Amino acid sequence: METTLTNDVREFHAPRTMTPAELGDSLAQLVWESFSDFLAQGDAETPLPNIDALHEHEERWNRTVEETLVFFLWVHTRGAQLAFMGRAPDELVRNGLNALHQAVFEDMLENGTPSSQLPMFEQRVSTRYAEYHQAAAESDDRLGQLVSRYLVGDTNRTNLIEAITERAVAVANPLRDFLGDVELVEA
Repeated sequence: METTLTNDVREFHAPRTMTPAELGDSLAQLVWESFSDFLAQGDAETPLPNIDALHEHEERWNRTVEETLVFFLWVHTRGAQLAFMGRAPDELVRNGLNALHQAVFEDMLENGTPSSQLPMFEQRVSTRYAEYHQAAAESDDRLGQLVSRYLVGDTNRTNLIEAITERAVAVANPLRDFLGDVELVEA
């Protein structure tokens, strides 16, 4: 698929119509790109502040990596939900988001995540989604604080909270606009 969408969501040309499976595959690709960019030192518009300190502690780094993936899954899920709200049948949107998650989980397994860990990760995703949704309804700052707590165990790092908020907006808004021109259709 060609690309044209800017900011954190890779340039991406959307077809005028998309099936739920195509939506899921496209979103999974965007999740992985956003995830990689966010963890890359110096490569992202808004990198994690002081990421070197996290590399020194493997447990903290592993938690940060997993929580970052959960965060980007949520951001892309939320962007798609907002884009299709009132425009597409809930079942098609849900099927597209299920396809997104299935694609990411399959990628995780293919890249070395033990299958025994996947159910725990899926449960964490579900729990975080509920928390992130509630926090986002309160304010962007509250969302940033919550994500910061899960990423690094700290809610007082203003630069990290700002980076998280900027990244969420940099992903969700262009994604919502991009998908606003797409009609979700049955396979």
